[in-house]
Amino acid sequence: MLIGVSPVISPELLSILHQMGHGDELVLSDAFFPAYSFNGRVIRSDGISVDALLDGILPLITLDEYVASPVIMMDAVSGDTLDPSVERRYRTVIEKHYPKTPATERIERFAFYERAKRAFAVVITGETAKYGNIIIKKGVTPFKL
Repeated sequence: MLIGVSPVISPELLSILHQMGHGDELVLSDAFFPAYSFNGRVIRSDGISVDALLDGILPLITLDEYVASPVIMMDAVSGDTLDPSVERRYRTVIEKHYPKTPATERIERFAFYERAKRAFAVVITGETAKYGNIIIKKGVTPFKL
């Protein structure tokens, strides 16, 4: 355990967050996401919800302020519906840490998969909500001595 680091942040995830540069993307996937099919750097956070992970991650990094959408979620497939409470849960945590974050961008399922392929890493969570996947883009970390 480290002081100031949430217990939901594993040593492996802390290392990944440290290795990421500004502009790198991190996928927090639901429990059903085919992460191993898309990315060679996969971390497991079984049993932990996406909003709990966001609450542990966001005090440790900044979101990218230089892009229109530093937060991206998968859109519903045609004929399917989204549960708006899922995004609300995530946005509550995001706005707690970064209240000026632009609205969440929604992208088509296969476009999301392409982003996951290029992401720095994918974290498989215990999230069971349908369309519970989210991508966050790391910003420039402020440096203070």
